[in-house]
Amino acid sequence: MADTNTPIPRNTKPVPGGTFVLVEFDDGIAWVSMNRPEKRNAISPALAFEMIEVLDALEIDDRCGVIVLTGSGESWSAGMDLKEYFRATDKLSYDERMRVYRANGTWQWKMLRNYAKPTIAMVNGWCFGGAFTPMIACDLAIAADEATFGLSEINWGIIPAGVVTKAVADVIRQRDALYYIMTGEPFDGKRAAEIGLVNQSVPAAQLRERTAVLARQLLSKNPFVLRQAKLAYHVSRDMPWEQAAEYLTAKADQTRALDPEKGQDKGMAQFIDEKSYRPGLGEYSRNK
Repeated sequence: MADTNTPIPRNTKPVPGGTFVLVEFDDGIAWVSMNRPEKRNAISPALAFEMIEVLDALEIDDRCGVIVLTGSGESWSAGMDLKEYFRATDKLSYDERMRVYRANGTWQWKMLRNYAKPTIAMVNGWCFGGAFTPMIACDLAIAADEATFGLSEINWGIIPAGVVTKAVADVIRQRDALYYIMTGEPFDGKRAAEIGLVNQSVPAAQLRERTAVLARQLLSKNPFVLRQAKLAYHVSRDMPWEQAAEYLTAKADQTRALDPEKGQDKGMAQFIDEKSYRPGLGEYSRNK
């Protein structure tokens, strides 16, 4: 029987990638860039497989507390590489083709939606079609005012498939979602913020610093509780109220029991006993 007390090894070795995915560490932030600038960072099978390796490594890398997902050059991502997915895969066997499609789902939403660490999409330029899925799957998103978004599939005689339509329906109200799905009309970062596709839009010159400020804010939080809060949201959002009440009560008890920092106990002691913490005006001291 395996020793359940053996800690999971922490990875501080060079992460995979370096070809279609670049990683830069900066004081707890891992800046992860899709790297096909000559193709507006269109997502290819090679990029997908490389991204899976990178995300898997960063999840246990102590240099990474928050992931910022962005694109090299002047684009975030133009979406799926149509040639590599709709022409090149025609020559593959069914099993090989399904393996390629499965890789997309693995990193674009299965990994990102359930990732152990906070994720921020920093949309620096073009974001089209299939690129909506990983952008929406990130916990938070900041866009440049000058970024260009579009669900242009209708113009190609196809629909926003994969899980693009599902992702869009999760964050945008029906009228806006159908308008952009049915017209294929592009829109900018300011409009993306107005309809709830991203949290905020700022001038491109301010984008990286605004994203870094947000990342540092997340880094200041209790990482275990932050992950539990994120998972609790995703699981409970579609539950009936009664079921959600039971689940969230159990989740809160689990969080308190398993939190290595004992954040609830510290916060309560600092608020009630020490009078050094006032909820709503700051956060409890994690170092005490």
